[in-house]
Amino acid sequence: MKRQLQERYKQTDAAREAFWRTLGALDPRTLTPIAGGDEWPGRRQAWRLIHRPAGSTLLVTDGMSDFDANSDEPSVGFELELALETDEPLGPMAHSWQYQVLARVGDEVTGHERLRKWLQQGMMSMEVSGEDMPPELVTQEGRVGVLLGIKPSTLPLSFDMPEGKVRLVTIQVLLPTELEFLLAEGKGGSEELARRFMASGQEHRVRAQRPSVV
Repeated sequence: MKRQLQERYKQTDAAREAFWRTLGALDPRTLTPIAGGDEWPGRRQAWRLIHRPAGSTLLVTDGMSDFDANSDEPSVGFELELALETDEPLGPMAHSWQYQVLARVGDEVTGHERLRKWLQQGMMSMEVSGEDMPPELVTQEGRVGVLLGIKPSTLPLSFDMPEGKVRLVTIQVLLPTELEFLLAEGKGGSEELARRFMASGQEHRVRAQRPSVV
């Protein structure tokens, strides 16, 4: 049984890495926490760094599409992976604010099944802690707004794994004025913000230094 599990992990890792390599040059380093990951499908938590051909950097979760470690049934876990792309300087990944956004969003997604269901259906927004974030992104309440699921023109919407299809969910970080607009607009706020990001040419690419789209 242990050998079968190891082989299953090997096939999963190989398939996901092959997909990451279609997006750019995969950094050989994998960021994994010292502890944690029990809420992730395969009980392992990791992030990867991909250097895109146009010069931007893509940070992705690497394990939300693991199979369910508690079942022998075919599975791609949460059926999604998160992606944050930026063309601003990143520095050491573990200490970058961009990684902190990805990790904090990841904690929310792995901890709440209803969020994962919403992400399978389309876009959604949330707020995460603004601790150690660029001040221009932080609201008066000390939070940072994010919009998940903008459809990118430069990334695939999904990819295939041996045991199923996985959605690639983009993360866009909002300025406080954009978050205020989204909350005031209600149900249509996410769609309108996404439309404006697309019209501005920014799409899903994350920048702290940029003009507001509202």
